[in-house]
Amino acid sequence: MPLSQTNPTSTWAKPGADSSLLFVIFVRRGAATLALLSRAMERADNMCQTINIQTEGGQFSAHVAKPIAAQAPVVIVLHEVFGVNDDIRLTCRELAGKGFIAVAPELYWRQERGVDLDVRSDADWQKGLKLNAGFDRDVGVRDIVATMGAARQLKGASGKVGVMGFCIGGLMTYLTAARHHPDAAVAYHGGDTERYLGEAQGISAPLLMHLADEDEFISKDAQAQIKAALVDLPSAKIFSYPGCHHAFARHNGLHYDAQAAALANGRTDAFLAKHLN
Repeated sequence: MPLSQTNPTSTWAKPGADSSLLFVIFVRRGAATLALLSRAMERADNMCQTINIQTEGGQFSAHVAKPIAAQAPVVIVLHEVFGVNDDIRLTCRELAGKGFIAVAPELYWRQERGVDLDVRSDADWQKGLKLNAGFDRDVGVRDIVATMGAARQLKGASGKVGVMGFCIGGLMTYLTAARHHPDAAVAYHGGDTERYLGEAQGISAPLLMHLADEDEFISKDAQAQIKAALVDLPSAKIFSYPGCHHAFARHNGLHYDAQAAALANGRTDAFLAKHLN
């Protein structure tokens, strides 16, 4: 579907677990306190949103976190096998705090809507892996392109759109960069990327990739193949993180490495600021 045919609609979310933190200065006079609370809650309402995106075969939803700035570039955030869960929503809030509009679409909507899985649950792990096994990656790329088109139409969007993904979302980021033209792309430990290296020459957008040296899902041989395929692409940059395992940057994940995560996320922040602002 052409981008011009995307048709986003929106539903505003109430403050809650997904709302940006509220900082309220309490003063002695009750009326002033209530006014401050009212303005803070109104701001939270305006910073969390769900949009619906029309694409081939139906409509799917995406979680949105907005910055305070009146105008900002967009980062499409692509989830792991766990769907749009607490970790992804937190990533969106962090991006909003850094001045980006963050949009996280549900990728598995054709199989099941509203997938929101807990990384600490064995049952949810198995469910996520099953959903991922049935996921049509080619159709998924087209859903991401529809998300990019809808994101450009959001109120306050500057027109610049980047894509950032984790695990399967990292692979989908790579495929989107190879087949389409986002303004920037960031892939964290994209599993199965080595299977699609024949498409690498189609990448013209700036691409930043983070790989964990000890990734149990991306072998050292696969990582070597990825690096060899991208070494001659002037727009691509790969960073490796010694001693780190898969999902080393996931908030509170089993293999979370605070130092490596801070380094990778700092590089991502600088990269997105350079290419989207």
